Amino acid sequence: MKSCVFPSRAIRRAAPWPLARVHALSLSLALLPVAALAQSTPLPNGSAADPAAGTDGTPVLPETVVTATRVATPVNDLVSDTVVITRDQIEQQASRTLPEILARMAGVQIAANGGLGEASSVFIRGADASSTILLIDGVRYGSATLGTPVWDNIPVEMIDRIEVVKGPASALYGSDGVGGVVQIFTRRGSSSDPFFSPRASTTIGSDHYAQIGAGFSGASGAATYSLDVQRTTVNSFSATNPNVAFGNYNPDNDPFQQNAINASFGYQLNKDWKFSAGILNSTSINHYDDGPDLDTRASVRTEVGYLGVTGDLTPDWTTQLCYSHSEDYTRNIVAQSYNLPGLFETYENQYLWQNDFKTRIGTVVAGLESRDQNVRSDTQYTVTDRTINSAFVGLNGDSGAQSWQLNARHDSNSQFGDDNTWYAGYGLRLTPNWRVTVSQGTSFTAPSFNQLYYPDFGDPGLKPQTGRNTDASIAWSQGGQTVKLVGYYNKIDNFITTTTIAENIAYAKITGETLSYDGQFDKIGLHASYDWLDPRNEATGALLPRRSKEQATMSIDYTQGPWRFGGSALYVGSRFDDSANTVVLDSYTTIDAYVDYRWSKQWSVQGRITNLTNAHYETAYGYNQAGRGAYLTLRWQPG
Repeated sequence: MKSCVFPSRAIRRAAPWPLARVHALSLSLALLPVAALAQSTPLPNGSAADPAAGTDGTPVLPETVVTATRVATPVNDLVSDTVVITRDQIEQQASRTLPEILARMAGVQIAANGGLGEASSVFIRGADASSTILLIDGVRYGSATLGTPVWDNIPVEMIDRIEVVKGPASALYGSDGVGGVVQIFTRRGSSSDPFFSPRASTTIGSDHYAQIGAGFSGASGAATYSLDVQRTTVNSFSATNPNVAFGNYNPDNDPFQQNAINASFGYQLNKDWKFSAGILNSTSINHYDDGPDLDTRASVRTEVGYLGVTGDLTPDWTTQLCYSHSEDYTRNIVAQSYNLPGLFETYENQYLWQNDFKTRIGTVVAGLESRDQNVRSDTQYTVTDRTINSAFVGLNGDSGAQSWQLNARHDSNSQFGDDNTWYAGYGLRLTPNWRVTVSQGTSFTAPSFNQLYYPDFGDPGLKPQTGRNTDASIAWSQGGQTVKLVGYYNKIDNFITTTTIAENIAYAKITGETLSYDGQFDKIGLHASYDWLDPRNEATGALLPRRSKEQATMSIDYTQGPWRFGGSALYVGSRFDDSANTVVLDSYTTIDAYVDYRWSKQWSVQGRITNLTNAHYETAYGYNQAGRGAYLTLRWQPG
């Protein structure tokens, strides 16, 4: 089944790309061929006329993604900056949470209020944390009160694949698509599966970390199915230190417990039509500090579910009908200070009708979406529900060396009225090895219920923030190696700040460049990236908080028979924790390493060390991050 995705608003003009940045980008482009030659040597079996050739010289089918266009599209034909993280790559990483996985991706930074289970923010290309869309199996998920997803409650062991689209996505998915969109695909059954294919894993590690998971997938006749369950516990460390605001410091450990279940079912009704359904439920108990000897426990629940049918009305016309539901739930079980409210629950009913038409100039995508968003809380919100109805249309295609993408969307929000967004991109393969893309798009973010109505914080007069983004990229590829440079300029009008109160400022301006390298040398895989970012509040000239101007990543892995060795490093430059740029968060570097041994077709064991040098650092002022950790994982998957 295709994605079941959902809507909301925006449009505004941007100033031309500043001349200084044009010169800097031009210099980087001029140096790109040198970087390509310096960092990569064509494999003996690679062919300049066939950049898709594998390490043995045989053709490799291009990988396809759906998030960037809403239909399956070869990644080589995409105009937008899109990255795919596979299940194998997830297992190679030492990351325990979804934000930790994303943090090692070019163009993505995170901030976390402590360890496992504590609140995290994800910044794509320097955009605000509320300006990233999260989809789970196509279902829009997030908190309508916070305005952001609860990233840390997504069970990593149940993720099969992640697609990340960087850049404006509102013309595809509506509100919040300023920085980009992250889509998670959970483990599901396939028609190629045997009747019963089980799997299981268990991990033990530092801070009494323990995780056990088991599941299966299979197929029988016209049916496919899967089921996974998981339990995670950790005693963890104190989330806060004496620098934390409001005197919340409490030097106790802050444990985390999580139980999760994921299930899916598909049935091929006939050769043209298929029914699909699925559900993910993750429930956790989080502890966080409220002051000396004071500890609060909260129950957090993440749930998404969908059911739908897709089929071919004609050989060139595919239609999809889908209903989905998402819920974000937080209830304080014990609130020991400040008389904290006990309940915040937001849920959405989402409806989609999408049609895909194959034409001579590409695939036309057209459809209607609707979201009913509701809030239930013991905090008194003036408004507790809103409805967003949307219509969208798009075209993406390719011919020879050229590829293109056009999208337009209209959103009608019961709180903010009507808005329109658009996206236009073009790609050209200059030679078999060189490809350039250019694109421009608009985006917007509607204020959350907290930003509008939370007592002594919200402002009902807030306006949605609207953005206009320009992208340009050039890439070189040959024999399994790729060097890519991306430059972008994003102006966001009515930018919403949330320091002491929520308010609009005139506009923010975000410019940046990313240079990345990916290569495969027989048994060795290499990856490196460098980000330069300038995210500014143009009203004050200050940098936006918790975004570093520099970030670099590097990873290497080596395979020899049943053994695989790997390591990765992440460098994040200094940042400011506050909007006034008075509180500095120091730069830091973390190094992770792993070794994996597969002693049979069914069994493998992996050892991981995180933060090898035991670096002390903060991503949010007054909140600790994990020191050195060691983990041992045993996996079993017959067949």
